[in-house]
Parts: sequence; C-alpha cells; structure tokens
Amino acid sequence: MHKILISLLLLPQIALSSVLPKQLAVPGGIVNIKLGSVAIPAPEVLFQGKRVLVLENEHQWYAVVGIPLNTKAGKHAVQVKSEGLNEKRSFNIVDKDYPAQYITIKNKRMVNPNPVDLERISSERPAINKALNTWTEQPVEDILFSIPVQGRLSSPFGLKRFFNNQPKNPHSGLDIAAPTGTAINASAPGLVINTGSYYYNGNTVFLDHGQGLVTGYFHMSKISVKAGQIVEQGTKLGEVGETGRVTGPHLHWNVYLNKTKVDPALFVPELCVKQTEDAQ
Repeated sequence: MHKILISLLLLPQIALSSVLPKQLAVPGGIVNIKLGSVAIPAPEVLFQGKRVLVLENEHQWYAVVGIPLNTKAGKHAVQVKSEGLNEKRSFNIVDKDYPAQYITIKNKRMVNPNPVDLERISSERPAINKALNTWTEQPVEDILFSIPVQGRLSSPFGLKRFFNNQPKNPHSGLDIAAPTGTAINASAPGLVINTGSYYYNGNTVFLDHGQGLVTGYFHMSKISVKAGQIVEQGTKLGEVGETGRVTGPHLHWNVYLNKTKVDPALFVPELCVKQTEDAQ
C-alpha cells in the first residue's frame, strides 16, 4: 500500500478535478487566478519570485496564490510561464484591518528570551525553514481541508499580537482550544516532512500536500507520526497540549502557500461558518 502511495506522490502533474479554496483578496488571504484550458500543459506561475500552486478546476488551470500579511493594497501580478508564453496576470488586493489581541504570558522568557534561548531559537530555524520551503511537483486535489481538532476557535488568523503589552508578529495561524490529549488529525492527505520540539512552537508536525502547500500543527503534548510517513486525511498526528509559547492547551494550525502564511479558515467552509457564529 505504501509503495502505491509513494508512486502517486511522484507522478508528474496531471489534471485532477479540485475545489478551490475561498478567495479573499487581502493580506493573509488567497487569490485564485484562471490560467486557461487543461488542454495545454499546466503553466509555471511565480508570485514575488516564488512558485505558486497550480491545479485543475472545471477543466481550467488555476493558480492559487497566497498573499503575505505585509502586502500593500493595490495592483499586483503573477508571472505565468508556459510553452511560448511569458506574461503577467494582474489582480487587486484590498487592505484589511485585523483586530489587536493582548495576551499575558507568565513565562517571561517566552516574551524576552535570554541569550541561551536565542541560541536555541537560531539553531532551530534551519529545520523549520527547510520544511516551509518544501516544493514537490505532485498534483494537488484535496485542497479543501477538514478541521484537524474538535474544539473552540480561540484566536483567528492575522490578529495584531501584544505579549505582556509588547508588540510581536501577527498571529500566523488559527488557534483551536481543546483539552490536553484531544486527538489532532491530518487536515488532508500528505507526507510528514518534519517533527520536532521547538522553542516557540512546542511539539510540532509539518505536512507536505504538494506544490508548496504545507500545514503545521503546533503545541502538541504528544506526536504520533514520524518524518517520511505518508498520512491520509484524518490520520492521527498527535494530541493537543501546551508546549512552547502558550497560555493553555490548544492547537495552533498554520497553512502555507508559496512560502506564505495564509488564513487556514479559507480552506475549510465549516470553519468560516464557525468563525462567523463565534463572533456573534
């Protein structure tokens, strides 16, 4: 069975019908760009010099572009390259004012690391970057994800973060609060490309879903998979915990496109609904 799955991962890109994630043309969002008929080979697409995921939807190629949180509002473009073609496709980004969130962290070293902590953080960065820079050519079909853990949506994506009243990086993922030991499952089929225990992220798993689409699962109490393992949607990856920089047990879930952190809720229709309900 594993040999068959590995062979599928190594197949050249072919047209597979997929459903596009929700488009939200804002910093931290996603833009879906129609490229042309699948009667021609899939083009190569670049945004800000980075490869972009290309998939088939209703017999058309689409580029699924992750928009960095620091992107300015206005006109932007992707570069489209195929046989005898090299052109730009433009799109517009509108600004979004994400709310602020103020958090008190009891462990002050998680806000202001000491020199030993900084050395550890620096030593961990190459392994994390390697995972986030993963690019594999296999076709992507399951781009609509399932919720990786059952719980309460405690912090949405993009919040302006203040730890102990100090401004920090915006919230890069989606937090789902649940009791320690709650199962965390793969949101889509993929390959485990990294597991580890990191200073800020705690116990972590990264999955590669193809063409720069990567998911990250942080703060686990237990990891149940190993690097190199192929998983199906719903495979148990580990359990909810409170390792790393946390205020309580929860899953911090990241989704990356073209090396860019984007809002995970855009891949899960039911999460979009839950966010709306929780805000009421």
